Amino acid sequence: MTNLAITASGLRKAYKDKVVLDGIDLSVGAGTIFALLGPNGAGKTTTVNILTTLAQADAGTAQVAGHDIATETKAVRASIGVTGQFAAVDELLTGQENLQLMVDLNRRISGDRKRIVGDLLERFDLVEAGPKPVSTYSGGMRRKLDLAMTLVGNPRIIFLDEPTTGLDPRSRRTMWTIIRELVADGVTIFLTTQYLEEADQLADRIAVLDQGRLVAEGTADELKRQIPGTHVQLRFAGAAELDEAAQAIDGSTKDEDALTLRVPGDGGTKSVRAILDRLDEHSLNAEEFSVHTPDLDDVFLALTGHTTEVAAK
Repeated sequence: MTNLAITASGLRKAYKDKVVLDGIDLSVGAGTIFALLGPNGAGKTTTVNILTTLAQADAGTAQVAGHDIATETKAVRASIGVTGQFAAVDELLTGQENLQLMVDLNRRISGDRKRIVGDLLERFDLVEAGPKPVSTYSGGMRRKLDLAMTLVGNPRIIFLDEPTTGLDPRSRRTMWTIIRELVADGVTIFLTTQYLEEADQLADRIAVLDQGRLVAEGTADELKRQIPGTHVQLRFAGAAELDEAAQAIDGSTKDEDALTLRVPGDGGTKSVRAILDRLDEHSLNAEEFSVHTPDLDDVFLALTGHTTEVAAK
């Protein structure tokens, strides 16, 4: 990975005697979605606060957009946008006024400022709601407005700290669509979440954070393949073929009612090819073939010993 938007090495942070981050390393490719997955209290928000210069690490180094977070804080802040866990909007103002305020405060913006506000309202489907007080907005509308405000100044790196917490499923999927569109435009997204499905749906790479330590990192598929339970399932036309296949493939388990054979493996092309070659050697043909892998819930449970829901309590 040559083009990196964010790098961190050995980040540590403690509050009195409580260690929040215990030496984490991160690499985030430009124009990708990186998800930091973990329960409440795992250290996700602390990581974001350090990388966005809102907090200082006790040890370790990091660069964001090529700038050192400790010595080039102004340059880092000029390169990023940040959306926290709770929508940072003024309920006494309208949506349009909130955006206009952000535009007016950004000295780097040139050109038609009203047009920038109008374009953002349109992009986030808030044109009709724009003249209305934010106090009348739903949770999903507030989150969209918050993200729209983050985009003022066109940052190329955006930190989203649990952006869909508390949203209904429809609003959550709307946010997912917006996030994908941002990445399609070349924006880098650093996303924290405790929702396994969210990380699975969005992230190019996922890091699992538990009690201040990174316990795993990779694509969703790579993480799933690390966990026992991955298997190939073959379905045959009849019992005779099923029996022959079970005898031919060591370690397989057959389901006589469903006429299926379950073969443990990592789901990779090499192991799958070996199974198919074994069938060919015995002139056997499967009617159906599929690879089954654990989901991220299984991954998190195996890595941490608990689910995100239990750990979040």
